[in-house]
Amino acid sequence: MAKAKTARAAYRCSECGWQTSKWVGRCGECQTWGTVTEATSATPARVVSAGPVSSPARPIGQVDVRSAKTRPTGLDELDRVLGGGIVPGAVLLLAGEPGIGKSTLLLEVAALASTGQAAETEGASVPRQASAEASHSPVLYVTGEESAQQVRLRADRVGAITDHLYLAAETELSAILGHIDAVQPTLLVVDSIQTIGTSEVDGAPGGVTQVREVAANLIRVAKERGITVVLVGHVTKDGAIAGPRLLEHLVDVVLYFEGDRHSRLRMIRAVKNRYGPTDELGCFDLSEVGIVGLPDPSGLFLTRRDEPVPGTCVTVTLEGRRPLVAEVQSLVAKSHLPAPRRATSGLDTSRVAMVLAVLAQRCKISMHEQDVYVSTVGGVRLTETSVDLALALAVAGSTVEQALSNSLIALGEVGLAGEARIVPGVQRRLAEAARLGFKHAVVPRGSLELADGSPLKRADPQLSSFEGMKVMEVDSVQQALQVAFTAP
Repeated sequence: MAKAKTARAAYRCSECGWQTSKWVGRCGECQTWGTVTEATSATPARVVSAGPVSSPARPIGQVDVRSAKTRPTGLDELDRVLGGGIVPGAVLLLAGEPGIGKSTLLLEVAALASTGQAAETEGASVPRQASAEASHSPVLYVTGEESAQQVRLRADRVGAITDHLYLAAETELSAILGHIDAVQPTLLVVDSIQTIGTSEVDGAPGGVTQVREVAANLIRVAKERGITVVLVGHVTKDGAIAGPRLLEHLVDVVLYFEGDRHSRLRMIRAVKNRYGPTDELGCFDLSEVGIVGLPDPSGLFLTRRDEPVPGTCVTVTLEGRRPLVAEVQSLVAKSHLPAPRRATSGLDTSRVAMVLAVLAQRCKISMHEQDVYVSTVGGVRLTETSVDLALALAVAGSTVEQALSNSLIALGEVGLAGEARIVPGVQRRLAEAARLGFKHAVVPRGSLELADGSPLKRADPQLSSFEGMKVMEVDSVQQALQVAFTAP
């Protein structure tokens, strides 16, 4: 006899909860392998009765927010990304590639927090009279990847030796909770979450179940005791945070630490922030003696030269609300291959291919028998569409062997019809370029108009910083080529 079905069988992803009627090896929602397991819906929902409350509900205006004020970390660039500093009871997740400098950054933050230097920085939200109390705030740094001796050597190198910075090398969750009870820290750094495990659940450290359990317990401790917890996370080869996607939903702040390992420049950005903006960028200089913030990193992305060189053009990109002046370089050379090479570094490959097609079709600049190499200076990655116009001018200049003026910048999006499109924040970009000494700018037509369509007045105090700059508005890429190569 056929076996009677007592319940409607279904399969559910333990990672994100996605359901399907039949088993598959890979989740169709989060694309994770091996997380789809069988689940039945025969068990009725349990009825939960009302129980005691932890604290009575009260009007929102009566909730005390003084304990949730941000405290500066002592690194201005990190405070910019966090929205002013760290919040007691908040849980932060910092992710980045191996060797990018995550441990060095957090070790310096821990040292500053333990000595009270974070509270004494200019513009801090913590009063100066409270700095003496803050100087005795203990900080616990837990390392699961290195020994305590290795971390001590790094601390000696970067000058992070303080009396109130406690170090523990542990990989067991219960031991970490014991250290928290003994030290009573105000800041806890766990490096990294994938190396910590607990014997209460099955699985190896770094697995989905282990990471979920460890993170849930640390978040509970942070909320109950008002401890700021910073978790270091590994990333996959695709750049995503390793482990369950649920981890990013549980924490309050998700930070990405980026940079080229062959360059000293490091950038940190927030993709989730419950206490501040998610459109800010922090720039750091990583060296043998530690990591320091770069309040003005624009000079790192420019090449200093006396004479103009064909194939280069300067643009201004916006990283959050911060304008960064960067240089785009191009080299067009005759190809000896049946299929000419197209190589990019620091730019979106598909965007470069589109600009090359527009130059070939709309401006009649033939490159079908030439190799094209395009890159940025200083290891910066430019993904904004405002780079299109500068890219087109750089490639065209390299093709015809004609150089642009050293005092010229170009910004604007390029459409498939060859038109130049307006990009946001033109006034802020031009002000930054004028501050660095640029005299000419090529922008799409209509960029110097207000939201109501009225022309922008040069006497506006908001624009006084680029007074005297000659701004040339163009309608198309072809017109941009004409005015750019004739500019003095």
